[in-house]
Amino acid sequence: MTDIEIAQKNVMAPISDIAKKIGISEIDYDLYGQYKAKLTIPKMRQLQDKTLTQKGKLVLVTAITPTPAGEGKSTVSIGLADGMQEIGKKVVIALREPSLGPCFGVKGGACGGGYAQIVPMEDINLHFTGDIHAISIATNLIASLIDNHIHQGNTLQIDPRTISWKRCVDLNDRALRQTIIGLGGSTEGVPREQQFSIAVASEIMAIVCLSKTISELKEKIDEIVVGYTYGKEMVRFKQLGCTGAVAALLKDAIRPNLVQTLEKTPAFVHGGPFANIAHGCNSINATLCALALGDYVVTEAGFAADLGAEKFMDIKCRKAGISPSAVVIVATVRALKMHGGVAKADLSKPNTEAMLKGCENLQVHIENMKKFGVPAVVAVNRFVTDTAEENQELIKWCEKQGVKAVLCEGWEKGGKGTTELAKIVCHICDSNEAQFKTLYSNDISLKEKIETLATQIYRANRVEFSAGALKKLSQYQEKGYGNLPVCMAKTQNSISHDKSLLGAPKDYAFPVRDVQLYAGAGFVVALSGDIMTMPGLPKVPAAMSIDVDDNGVISGLF
Repeated sequence: MTDIEIAQKNVMAPISDIAKKIGISEIDYDLYGQYKAKLTIPKMRQLQDKTLTQKGKLVLVTAITPTPAGEGKSTVSIGLADGMQEIGKKVVIALREPSLGPCFGVKGGACGGGYAQIVPMEDINLHFTGDIHAISIATNLIASLIDNHIHQGNTLQIDPRTISWKRCVDLNDRALRQTIIGLGGSTEGVPREQQFSIAVASEIMAIVCLSKTISELKEKIDEIVVGYTYGKEMVRFKQLGCTGAVAALLKDAIRPNLVQTLEKTPAFVHGGPFANIAHGCNSINATLCALALGDYVVTEAGFAADLGAEKFMDIKCRKAGISPSAVVIVATVRALKMHGGVAKADLSKPNTEAMLKGCENLQVHIENMKKFGVPAVVAVNRFVTDTAEENQELIKWCEKQGVKAVLCEGWEKGGKGTTELAKIVCHICDSNEAQFKTLYSNDISLKEKIETLATQIYRANRVEFSAGALKKLSQYQEKGYGNLPVCMAKTQNSISHDKSLLGAPKDYAFPVRDVQLYAGAGFVVALSGDIMTMPGLPKVPAAMSIDVDDNGVISGLF
């Protein structure tokens, strides 16, 4: 059966039963149908306060560098939590909301797979509770208010050529990467160039995910830098006097969503920033609420450890005052064989030698996680084409590196296929081995932070900054933004900036072509290589396989 067929055959529990399992009463949430709910703001605040005195153990799931062969990070995250529940632990999941871009593009859904899924998977993958739509509209409201201000006299003297605020849509649409707006004449607005990003890479998405209260949300929106005046002074959104209107659109989007796994494990699914062009973690609110309600919390950061996990540590943990007790690095024999030079068409053929060569990629991610002071375990996500020998050799290789590795069969068996992993992860958490630290301090310059990431995480030997990027970094330092962390935007398909470089590239020049200030979100984005904040669709998009019948039953979603 396909993932969607497995999910549709599952009998879900009413979300009220799932809430009751973790001590949430009916007055503490609003229903979105029978199987989805949003926490109320008072309950969210109460749980935030609870984490000051009582907090569960946080487990971060990350992965090796992804390949078309697939790694199954979300599947392992969900399966691990179900495995913890299987061995009697009180566990809550905290994951991101899927974007419509990958759903209709190439990656597919983001609800796990096989018998390790969150449900209702169709709803979660599509409109869900409307959070991403609200974020899109809030982003575009800001854009329309900026353009209207200029059209209506421009008392702030904003130079239209310097406007950095992008409109957004939650789809892959390459035609919107570079546009010209305001071409309808004197009544239609001032003509200027405009870029679109995908909604999950927008600054508003980051702000929602990094804000604990509506007051904090408004403070961050106030600080958004939208452009410069003709006199080269920064213009912040608060100068337009419209922050309240934007926040009103987001008053529900800031509240975590509660759903369930196939095995009825409670799951908060909230916020959806990409990890290759944004910070790649679910919301602080969802994580804090989960930590207040579970003895263990399983969360996931997008793509590989060089992207999602690093940003989780250096951005989310830094801002939220949280830290993981353990890290799970997901690896597959198939993906490691690709890193070892095997073509996708030949991955089903046994090739232990190529797999062990590809382990150099895994080794980099293991070493990187050690730099944050958090113990790691490798989850070997088993595919049906794997041989027993390949899996055993991979486990032996990990043990030689001083890292425990466990065969993970959550896709096929659900929680029963991950109990060994669950026991090991819980033991690591309970041993309190973690001595968490960020990779760099706030005090070093933005340029030094980028160089630290490039050399220590991506294994480059130098950074080549464009003249424009250096000029902007200098301006940001002078304006008092030098203490912000860096959010690197680069390909997810390599540890380097070049998607064709598999394995463990090193001693190369890492290019930074541009930087962007996300003053509201509280970080600086550095763009490397040919990465773009608006993805495009493939030649054969996943949308071609999706349909719905007269009964409203969706097929082909994943």
